[in-house]
Amino acid sequence: MHRAAQSPPLHHPVPQHFSTVPQLRSPPPPPGSAQSQQLGYGGNPYQQQQGGNIGNAFGAYGQFMNDPTAQVAAQFGQTAFKHGQEYVEQNIGRYVNVSALKYYFNVSNFYVVNKLFLVLFPWRHKPWSRKQAVGANGQELRYLPPRDDINSPDMYIPVMALVTYILLSTLVAGVRGKFNPELLGYTATIALGVVIFEIIALKVGCYLLSISSQSQLLDLIAYSGYKFVGIIVTIAIAEIVNGGKGTGGWVGWLVFIYTFLANSLFLMRSLKYVLLPETAANSGGPMQTDTRVKRNQRTQFLFFYSYLVQLFFMWLLTRP
Repeated sequence: MHRAAQSPPLHHPVPQHFSTVPQLRSPPPPPGSAQSQQLGYGGNPYQQQQGGNIGNAFGAYGQFMNDPTAQVAAQFGQTAFKHGQEYVEQNIGRYVNVSALKYYFNVSNFYVVNKLFLVLFPWRHKPWSRKQAVGANGQELRYLPPRDDINSPDMYIPVMALVTYILLSTLVAGVRGKFNPELLGYTATIALGVVIFEIIALKVGCYLLSISSQSQLLDLIAYSGYKFVGIIVTIAIAEIVNGGKGTGGWVGWLVFIYTFLANSLFLMRSLKYVLLPETAANSGGPMQTDTRVKRNQRTQFLFFYSYLVQLFFMWLLTRP
């Protein structure tokens, strides 16, 4: 007997039972939207981490500022800074009159532009006398600040011209391939030395000629710095036109002669009220009329300073 062929057993899939049903979530909103910012979705994990760090930092800063010890330390720091500022002002006030120095920096853009034009083109300017106004007590006359009087000396233009001259001289040396880090200090020393020498010479001359004024020193310092305006113009034009040859070319010499004469005339007209007391006396100033001999001596001294001294120092400072 033949056994019938047996078919293979059938295997039915065994159903699987899940203890939990998976939850379906909607995809995150696109990055950069307001909803993504509210839900905390960032452009990348680094941005999410960075935002968390910033939040933690602000939270720590808020906790620190709410700390009573930190508040006491902040108040102590503010008090110490205030007392330190008062100490510095009191000690500087022993040597420098801060209120008087602020007077020379009381300028405006309109004044600066017109003053530069006056220094470079003084030929047709009138009048040269300084304006005065009644003081707070109703009797004393005081000069108006530079903002209100074009003929008033200021410190802003001389200081900025001095700094510009130092930087321009160093730049020109760099263009010529002669730059040296020590050149900045050397140029600044020469420029400041010239100004200090001028002030000492003027003070000695004023002492010998019996010239006194309450604001004489600061006025002389201001006027001694106006020469740097002409020096800057001379160096810049000569360097551009002569192609790096400095003031040696004929164009450089022409510009130098013009700026020198303009600066000399400007000083001759401006320093009259300081070195010629008669002019100030006639306009109600504090100085008194002196003898004719003294007046001639002061006029000669003013001419010597405005032309001969300025010629030498301007030539020295414009040399390459």
